[in-house]
Amino acid sequence: MKIPKRIQPLVDSGLVDEVISRLMSGKEADVYVVRCGADIRCAKVYKEALKRSFKQAVLYQEGRKVRNSRRARAMEKGSKFGRKQQEETWQTAEVDALYRLASAGVRVPQPYDCLDGVLLMELITDAEGQVAPRLGDISMTAEQALADHAMVMRYVVRMLCVGLVHGDLSEFNVLVDADGPVIIDLPQAVDAAGNNNAESMLARDVNNITNYYAHYAPELLNSQYAKEIWALYENGELHADTELTGHFAESTQAIDVDAVMDEINAAYAEEQERQARLRESEEAG
Repeated sequence: MKIPKRIQPLVDSGLVDEVISRLMSGKEADVYVVRCGADIRCAKVYKEALKRSFKQAVLYQEGRKVRNSRRARAMEKGSKFGRKQQEETWQTAEVDALYRLASAGVRVPQPYDCLDGVLLMELITDAEGQVAPRLGDISMTAEQALADHAMVMRYVVRMLCVGLVHGDLSEFNVLVDADGPVIIDLPQAVDAAGNNNAESMLARDVNNITNYYAHYAPELLNSQYAKEIWALYENGELHADTELTGHFAESTQAIDVDAVMDEINAAYAEEQERQARLRESEEAG
């Protein structure tokens, strides 16, 4: 097929030899099947900000760290240079996430290169060598659903252990090959510690996946994986190989309002005393 304009630089640089077909068009990127020497890979071409339909992207970018202070200031001001830097940050976020997650034991496509907004990465295939189907396009037994759900929950835990939340996880962002689920589409990956929306996004991710697998294993509908995972994370008890139960006991302990008010009043009194001592010190000086 005709080489898309955005992929031409990869052809010119020798990274891509042939564009075989267009695989899909998504809300943030178009994906093509390409040949690189003897290997068949995929090229993910990120859409420009004005052409993306990914809603509320700013919510996902909260807490992302930019090492270069000049770039950070430009991004905050929203200048032309800042918008360009914001785009590069959005695009490279997926590359960074792929490397971090692969190192953490999460099955993701292997990235090879990222040039001018095009990510060259592994093409996930099925046992016959064809493009692997998305989770939402296959059916399974109850036993398989339980096993694969447990695997995805393990990946969610490992993601969180390295400080990431997928942020858009569903049956459309998981491929299934001969070895099971593979997590894809990570440009919106959320910084778990720095993003105020991380808990709600993790809950949505987990509930989306659990509800899908529950079509084949209805007992999953009674689970509480999202609450269990986040509680373990908040308490510093979550580890890469934590065995989840799917159970979570809500606290039934009544809040002692009087005790809370006593603590607030004591803190206020202490601050007043500190301010008084500070004034006395300044007057004495």
